[in-house]
Amino acid sequence: MFYLRWLSLALVMILLFPFQVLASDSSLNLHSEAVILLDAKSGQVLYEKNSKVKMYPASITKIITGIMAIESGRLDEEATTSKRARWAEGTRIYLAQDEKKPLHDLVYGLMMNSGNDAAIVIAEHLGGTVENFAEQMNAFVNEKIGNNESNFVNPHGLFAENHYTTAYDMAMIARYAMKNPMFREIVSTKRRVWHGAEWESHLVNHNKLLWRYDGATGIKNGYVTQSGNTLVSSATRGGMDLIVVALKAQGSEKVYADTIQLFDYAFEQFDTRRLFSKGKRWVAEDGKAWEAIEDVFLTVKKGDSISYKVQDNGDVLAATGGKKQMITGKLVGIEDKMAESTLSLGPKEEARSVEESSERSSQLFLLGITGLLFFILAGAWMWWRKASDKSKKAS
Repeated sequence: MFYLRWLSLALVMILLFPFQVLASDSSLNLHSEAVILLDAKSGQVLYEKNSKVKMYPASITKIITGIMAIESGRLDEEATTSKRARWAEGTRIYLAQDEKKPLHDLVYGLMMNSGNDAAIVIAEHLGGTVENFAEQMNAFVNEKIGNNESNFVNPHGLFAENHYTTAYDMAMIARYAMKNPMFREIVSTKRRVWHGAEWESHLVNHNKLLWRYDGATGIKNGYVTQSGNTLVSSATRGGMDLIVVALKAQGSEKVYADTIQLFDYAFEQFDTRRLFSKGKRWVAEDGKAWEAIEDVFLTVKKGDSISYKVQDNGDVLAATGGKKQMITGKLVGIEDKMAESTLSLGPKEEARSVEESSERSSQLFLLGITGLLFFILAGAWMWWRKASDKSKKAS
């Protein structure tokens, strides 16, 4: 009993100085061959599996075609349906040959109803030919997003051996596209009236997540035999914007199940925290003034505190949960003595430098280990003394 009392005391010491354990990802049971979970605001990857393995994208290719059409500034122009577009394979919005439609309407048909004919009309209108537009697609993603592991040879995603991407690349493309208000509006639209020369109907968004998941905001699903089921999705809850890419699931229900599981995991486990607001001026401890050129976000495990330090070049070195991350290109130095000298990171949370936070954590850890060892050794020694005294009396 004496020894058990000391063991209980040792366990109390462990509780006083706990190790920080992140939630295990082993609970995720995913069917898709490649997935990625991304915080759209901070850009941080929260989970990934084979995210940089080359895969066939299918119709999620249309995300690029759609954002390029929107950014062209030519949405009011009327585009004419060619014979090639009229006889497009796969899913169509049944455009008639020589039918004219505003580019704006075609983007809705492209993203909601996955019209391969709409994709060809857009490509031919903006690029002259499908082949020229495909070259523009690759230039676009490299220039705007910096993707280096993808190659696109058509605007719709029908299978081609040299038409491939990665889950990571598609997440970055989706993150970029979702910053555009018109793109967000189109991919979140569930139903829309369609007036065509040969087809009078309603466009119904093929992305079932819009009906199934609270907070879903887009984006695009796809399927061809070689790619399996693919899905790029976005969802917003409590100020947190997430993007999930799931590639090559064998069945549409499986790709949706994977996506919902990843969304649930992120919303339950993480928070998005704003470190700096765009235009906010702030003075560091060394007296140097800075201004945020855009909002600065950090994704943290729920309950974790944040510490940070502004580097001499304006990068922000942030630490949370025992991990450090560099946030680059967000702050610029200014001459402003009126800038605020404090930064609130949340209720009852004190901002400290990364070095101070790390040093404090190390001190607490060492103190806890030292105390624990002391109580264990002391307990063992006293138990040995008591057992030795009993042995002497018995003899």
